[in-house]
This record gives sequence, C-alpha cells and structure tokens, in this order.
Amino acid sequence: MSMENFAPMMFGGLILIMLIGFPVAFSLSALGLLCAFIAINMGWFQPEFMSALPLNVFGILSNDLLLAIPFFTLMGAVLEKCGLAEDMLDSMGQLFGPVRGGLGYSVIIVGFILGAITGTVAGQVIAMAMISLPVMMRYGYNMRYATGVLAASGTITQIVPPSLVLVVLADQLGKSVGDMYKGAWGPSILQVLIFALYTFLLSRIKPEHVPGVPKEARTLNGWALWRKCLRGIIPSAILIFAVLGSMGGLPGIDTAVATPTEAGAMGAVGALILAALHRRLDWPLMKEAMAGTMRITAMVVFILIGSRVFSLVFQGVDGGIWIEHMLTNLPGGQTGFLIVVNIFIFFLAFFLDFFEIAFIILPMLGPVADKMGINLIWFGVLLCVNMQTSFMHPPFGFALFYLRGISDTLFKNGSLPKRVLSSDIYMGAIPWVMLQLVLVVIVIFVPQTVTMFLDEEVKVDLDKVQIEAPAESDMAPANDNVDDIFKDAAPAAEEPAASAP
Repeated sequence: MSMENFAPMMFGGLILIMLIGFPVAFSLSALGLLCAFIAINMGWFQPEFMSALPLNVFGILSNDLLLAIPFFTLMGAVLEKCGLAEDMLDSMGQLFGPVRGGLGYSVIIVGFILGAITGTVAGQVIAMAMISLPVMMRYGYNMRYATGVLAASGTITQIVPPSLVLVVLADQLGKSVGDMYKGAWGPSILQVLIFALYTFLLSRIKPEHVPGVPKEARTLNGWALWRKCLRGIIPSAILIFAVLGSMGGLPGIDTAVATPTEAGAMGAVGALILAALHRRLDWPLMKEAMAGTMRITAMVVFILIGSRVFSLVFQGVDGGIWIEHMLTNLPGGQTGFLIVVNIFIFFLAFFLDFFEIAFIILPMLGPVADKMGINLIWFGVLLCVNMQTSFMHPPFGFALFYLRGISDTLFKNGSLPKRVLSSDIYMGAIPWVMLQLVLVVIVIFVPQTVTMFLDEEVKVDLDKVQIEAPAESDMAPANDNVDDIFKDAAPAAEEPAASAP
C-alpha cells in the first residue's frame, strides 16, 4: 500500500462510517486515530506529528467566534417557546386567508420571519404545523401541499441570517460573519419568492388544492387584525435589525460595532425581553431553552474535535493534495467544480446534517475553491443553500420526521380529522426540494444574487505596483545633515576620555 492510495481509502472509510449510524463525532475520532496508527507504522509520518493534536483541540476550544453559537441558539430557543410563532401564524392566516393559497403564503412569510429570529428547524416546523395543519385540513387544502409547505418553510431558517450554519461556514472559510450574512440575504429573499410563485401558480392551475378561507371564518377584521400582525412583526424586526446591524450583517451597513459573539449575547437578551412582553418568561421556559442550548453546543464541540482528529491525519497523508488534484482537473473550470461539489453535497446531505458537512467536508473544499479564484462568501452561501435540502430529503429529512411526529400527536388528541399518511409527507416534499435545487442553480450561474450586497473588494495588481526611490539630489542634504550630526557629536564623545585620571 502506498500513501497515494491511502488518502482515497481514508475518505472512503469516512463515508462508510457515516452510513453505519454511530455518532459522527466519535466515529471520526476513532477513524482518525486508527489511520494515524497505520500511517506511523508505514513510516508516512513520525509519531511526533500527532503532538500537534492537543494544540489543535485547544485552538478549537479557545475560538471566540464559536461562542456566538450558544448565544444564537439560546435566542432561538427562547423565542421558539414564547408563543411568538402562534401569534404570528394566527394573525397572518387571517390576513391572507381569503385569498386562494392564502394560508400557504402566511406559512411562507412567517417561516421567513421566524427563521430570522429563531434559527431552529425543529421548533419552527413543529410550531407551524400545530397551528396551520389543522386549519389547512379544515378548509380543504391538498394534504401534500400542506405538509410540503410546512416542512419547506421550516427549513428556510438555515439560510436566513442570523443562521447558525452561516456562522459555522464563516469560521471554516476564514471570512467575516457579517459578510456571510450580507451574502445570504439575496438567496433567502429569492427562496421566499420562489415558494410564493409556486403557490400562486398552483392556485391558478389547481385552485381546489389551495382554496381560500371563507370570510365568515375570520375572527378579526380591520385595525384589530393589523394591530395583531404588527404586534408580532415590529418587535421581531427591531430585534433582527439590532442584532444583524450591530455586526454589519445588513446590506448598506459597512461598519460593525459588535463582534458576532457580542451580537449573539444582545440577541439572547432581546429574546428574553420579547418573551417577557408576551408574559411567557418563566422558569420552565428558561430551563428547557438552556438544556436545548447545552445539547447543541456540546454536539458542535464534539463534532469539531472529531473532525480535527480526522483532518490532521488526512493532511498528514497528503489528502488535501489528492482532493485538490481531483477537483481542479474537472472539466468546466469554476462552473464544473461548483456543479460537482454541489451534487456531492446534495447526496451527502441524505446522511449528514449541516454541522457535520461544514466541519468535515468544507475544510477539504474551501482551499481548493480559494485557489480556483472563487469568492469564498459566494461559495459558502451556495453550500448553505444546498445544505438546507438535507432537512427535506425523503426519507431521511429531519423536517419530515418532525412533521411526521407532530401530525400523529395532533391526530391522537383530536386536532386532525384524519391521520396524515407518510406517503403524503414524503411525496409532498419532492416539489419543494426541486424548488430549493432551482435556487442552487440560480446562485451558481448568477453569483450576483450573493455578491450584490457585499462591499467591493479592493484588488491590488502586484504587477502594476511601482516603488519610487528618491533621487540622489534629494538624498544629498540628508547625508550632509547626518555628517554634521556625527561631527557635532565627536567632541562630546572625547571629553570624558580627556578628563579621566
């Protein structure tokens, strides 16, 4: 066995252990240490090479940027449990309900708003399904459309700032979190428009699938309805603008007055204030929110440590060089590279969640993309758009699992008139996965959807840099002054010697 063949075998082993289903963090560590033992015995690197591992792990734990993850997670967990979703869905449903497809529009819009303030797919899908699914079934919405729009709107949270995925991608690519947020605004808004356009076309082609809600079913009208809508939207908008604006994550804001960690802490405090305004801030809510934050943070740290063990050994056997040679020789240049990478990520997302892809795969792809001249903000946002499909893949998408579980619960407690079939959930997800892939294609071929909100990079052409040295005539006075200084200093230096006994 040669070292040239060991890197592909190691990568194949990585895919294999992920398919087994054992926790990825521990599988990565075990695979990395096993491969290190083999490499040392084969003489491909010395045992001293592994002495860098403790320093790498300590570097992970001392990364200040990753402190933003527990803060943003706590912010989302508090807002998820304070009833904000229920209030917004109720008011938006009544506002858009009489329009054909109106309940679908309300779910899409509320999913976008909640995505910007909660950032949790599970809570978002469950909250929206509990409120909207019984109403959709009551008024005759097509079951596959209803389940599909609820699952897809819940996954929007992965791409809408301040998404945790974008924080992790910025860290792994070595880019500003604020710039990553700016780049994500274009695709996230475009995703909402694509979903709304699909709903509009369906309401024209098959109006019986998305009927309007009768006006007599509305309990609020006029200013009372608008006041309830604005009561949920305005505080949320203030929190979003405060958090993102402070870190330079909004288009048109070039100066950051807070780091991502500080902005996350401010967002967590803002979430507590919003929960208090809704009179739902109590100890059970805080206990559940903190427990959820602790679980996610611990998972991220262990995945990071496992991925660092694997990547250190992988680089030691020249795995990075193998990846670079394989991807840079693809036909089509940058476009061919992006297409192949996104196809690979799409299928990998059947088995891995976004944290695992970001920590394990991205460090292998990022340097290659950088050497090919690809804007790393564009590259990161593109992969984020792709990775949101991981929650929608039948039959492994977690959003579908959440929807399956909450629909069974609603049927058992009598909220639903009939059981939701798994086939309806899985078949209903397919059109929305296709819509997400349409956005991937748009972002690949129209990079301006990401870069239009970014500050222009100042590019310096090293071949045109000129260094002008001063002429000799300009240097002469300076030399004369130096000579005068030494002449003046010489007697002073001799005086102590003359006075010595």
